[in-house]
Amino acid sequence: MRWGVSTSTDDREGKVVATSDKRPDRAMIEGVISSFKGVIDQVPPSFSAIKVAGKRAYDLARKGENVLLPAREIKIYDLSLAQIIDDEQAVFHVVSGAGAYMRSLARDLAVALGTVGHLISLRRTRVGPFSLCDSISLDELQGFGHIAAVLECLLPIETALDDIPALALTGTEASQLRHGQPVALFRKGDLERVAELGIGDTVLTTDRGKPVALAKYCAGEIRPFRVLNL
Repeated sequence: MRWGVSTSTDDREGKVVATSDKRPDRAMIEGVISSFKGVIDQVPPSFSAIKVAGKRAYDLARKGENVLLPAREIKIYDLSLAQIIDDEQAVFHVVSGAGAYMRSLARDLAVALGTVGHLISLRRTRVGPFSLCDSISLDELQGFGHIAAVLECLLPIETALDDIPALALTGTEASQLRHGQPVALFRKGDLERVAELGIGDTVLTTDRGKPVALAKYCAGEIRPFRVLNL
């Protein structure tokens, strides 16, 4: 992030809206970092995809409307100062929960240090079990040239669904879900299959070990909301 300049979008793409001559040093930065860890309230940027009265906030902001978004709870698992590049710029490492805006974090961190600031670069290094260490670049992907080589680098879809409870289906049930139809689970044997599920839970339904659909469990039945045509 860059100190001393705040923008309308809280990143380098926006218009400058305020400046400050104050530049924090390492001791000052490390002194306030702890207050941004854990569950905190955060006001999202005005230029965000959050809907306001059915419209995206960034659409309203681009029209010049004054967008005031309410604060909401987010979780910052870890925040550390990775590098001080110079008096103007510093690099941070963040581990956050869903819904956290790094632009807002940069903005609020600067304010806590008695100055202003904005995000100038952002690199996501991990999402759930997926990290840059296991990734390939687009250039590498394009360089493979044929589908067999690409398939060797692709992970099975189940990898992304490991944290979702799985529910094995019969052939008939799988056919119903593939056609977008709900499957009733009222019999004694069925109740045992869904004993650990709560109303509204998402399940990964499978047929002979192969993913069929993502479904919601509700009122004694599972209802597909994303059929996986694999």
